[in-house]
Amino acid sequence: MRQLLMKVCVLLCLLGTWESRVAFAAEHLASADAKQARAVVQAQLDALRTDDAAAAFALAAPGIREQLGTPERFMAMVRAGYSMLIRLASTSFLEPALIDGDVAQGVRITDATGAVWLAVYRLQRQPDQSWRIGACEVSRRAGQVI
Repeated sequence: MRQLLMKVCVLLCLLGTWESRVAFAAEHLASADAKQARAVVQAQLDALRTDDAAAAFALAAPGIREQLGTPERFMAMVRAGYSMLIRLASTSFLEPALIDGDVAQGVRITDATGAVWLAVYRLQRQPDQSWRIGACEVSRRAGQVI
């Protein structure tokens, strides 16, 4: 997991735009997988927005669920470190990439204050062929939406 995060971080540092990062790092990602990954991220964002801890927690990868243990602890972690994901004003999904078998899905987020963020979700394929969220890195972007 750390190795993949390091690769994504290196790509984020080396390349200026999401499109460049995707072109540089992507393996072939089937259209159906891209749609499923996006749907999982959207479903978790919807669950966070409505404070549905159980639904948001269910979309996390097994390692995250094991680490945090309960939906309530998961939501406490999100509130403490990812509050911009809860109070969304808008989202814009970027082109996903397949990196080492995991999907990296970028989402440009504007929060309720107008601040702009880039969230990069890493989704892991499960034995049942579904996708679950294994990590999310969020960084503040320059500018503000007024």
